[in-house]
Amino acid sequence: MVLRRLAVAGVSLAITLGTAVLTAAPTASAAPHAQPATTPSVVGGAAVGDAPDIDVAKVQAHLTELNAIATRNGGTRKSSGQGYRDSVAYVKNKLQAAGYTVTEQPCTSGCSSGAGPNLIAEWPQGDAGTVYMFGSHLDSVGAGPGINDNGSGSAALLETALTLAQQNPAMAARVRFGWWTDEEQGLNGSDFYVSSLSGTERSKIKAYYNFDMIASTNGGYFINHVNSGAAQPMKAYWDSLNLQPEENTEGAGRSDDYSFEQAGIATSGYAMGAGARKTSAQAAKWGGTANRSYDPCYHQSCDTTGNINSTGLNRSVDGIAYTLWKLAVANSTPANDFSLAVAPTTGSVDPGGTATSTVSTATTKGSAQTVKLSASGAPAGVTVSFNPASVTSGGSSTMTVATASSTAPGTYPLTLTGTGSVAHSTTFTLTVKGTGSCTGQQLLANGGFENGTAPWTGDTGAIGAHSGRSAHSGSRFAWLGGYGSSATDSLSQSVTVPSGCAKATLTYWLHIDTDETDRVAYDTFRVKVGNTTLTTLSNTDAATGYTQRTLDLTPYIGQQITLTFTATEDASLQTSFVIDDAALQTG
Repeated sequence: MVLRRLAVAGVSLAITLGTAVLTAAPTASAAPHAQPATTPSVVGGAAVGDAPDIDVAKVQAHLTELNAIATRNGGTRKSSGQGYRDSVAYVKNKLQAAGYTVTEQPCTSGCSSGAGPNLIAEWPQGDAGTVYMFGSHLDSVGAGPGINDNGSGSAALLETALTLAQQNPAMAARVRFGWWTDEEQGLNGSDFYVSSLSGTERSKIKAYYNFDMIASTNGGYFINHVNSGAAQPMKAYWDSLNLQPEENTEGAGRSDDYSFEQAGIATSGYAMGAGARKTSAQAAKWGGTANRSYDPCYHQSCDTTGNINSTGLNRSVDGIAYTLWKLAVANSTPANDFSLAVAPTTGSVDPGGTATSTVSTATTKGSAQTVKLSASGAPAGVTVSFNPASVTSGGSSTMTVATASSTAPGTYPLTLTGTGSVAHSTTFTLTVKGTGSCTGQQLLANGGFENGTAPWTGDTGAIGAHSGRSAHSGSRFAWLGGYGSSATDSLSQSVTVPSGCAKATLTYWLHIDTDETDRVAYDTFRVKVGNTTLTTLSNTDAATGYTQRTLDLTPYIGQQITLTFTATEDASLQTSFVIDDAALQTG
């Protein structure tokens, strides 16, 4: 949470989010437990039991990694440092692997010099016109690793997002997560994000929920705008635990929810307190020590994993999940439901050809409903159309997949979605055959790392013009490893190797330097295609300057592949694997 207090606009924000109240909240003690002692009746039509119990141990595992990132980077994750960029890479890698649409948004104005990007992740299901957003700042102050402030909010959101992807429920609305840069310097990252939204995009966000310091060791239970419509599901969950939450007066105007408030978006969120002191009445209600700050390590070097209230963290993350499920997840037992299928499930065409298939629906529960059909995942030059574009469940539609003469040969999975009162998806696999001719080309994008990080995924914080190492050409490169402690860095890129060519060759320049002295492979560098390891190098291959390496990828002609560079270090003595000027050439 940013230290300076900002003026709070004298406006009243209201939103209707289904404001039914608990009709029979259970009586529960304040003793630690993750879910209510008994299941409450309903809150706005959804039982508390519908939401998952988030494993707080997994949240704490994320905090351990954020603490380790800070340790490797001078004890801090401040927005302008490598510790922040490594934090972004860690969160991004987890979300991409889970299936989120993930975007790094550089803060090009208003942020501190050198500040890293915002990280935005959206679960690609539900009504795109109705968005509920959950956010936290990912940066720390320069004085410490920032594990309560605000690793706690960031890790809680990450594990909630991963649980949503794992359970993959039917969605009524979109859920978008934001991890903000440069909050500690004045809410700059969230300010930039909100100002970048068009009026239409702002109107889609029905409420924003902020989580900043949700594991304070002497904390209380505070909710932003506790009596507002936006806060209702959050308050309902903590009420079910008999926590008697209070208004977050200390945090008013001091965290990223304020950026959204200023844009007229309804906000709420959980907090457990910062530098203010706990009152005697609060200590009597919640436990802890009166006349002592909620977080005695606020903005200090002692804000480590030892500065975490696991009980409060558990109650907070479960309340986040409850709020998300309440607002965005479709009723687990919809009154009307349908099934979706496609036959045939595959199609094979020459470039310029078309494939057809039949999309069938059936009413599986209740009454028939209108189902709108759509497709995603089509490569360049491929269009997908449906005739008709909407059907009444029980009906069918003809899907036509048209390719252009320029469409690259390869195999492409297309996701077909039917959207009614709920959404269902199925997969159609398109194969574009080779034409027998070959136009030699270089397939890897940004192989010299000079143009930002895209389309590389994974630990993209490794990409940059880092001091201490130099590029093979240009000014930027990818520095994997080099920590001198147990760590793994990976960078991946997906490409299609077109058919019709006789050969495909991967080349890259690699500089390996090490502090290891034994001729034992303690630290390793692997190049993989999918799950297949093509080569393994190690600290024993260290040499002065760059060496060009070559690998034959001819067996992958005609396939869509994911190429991955991975460096793994043991617990001591650094080995750096520095990559530059990677290329995948066909011919």
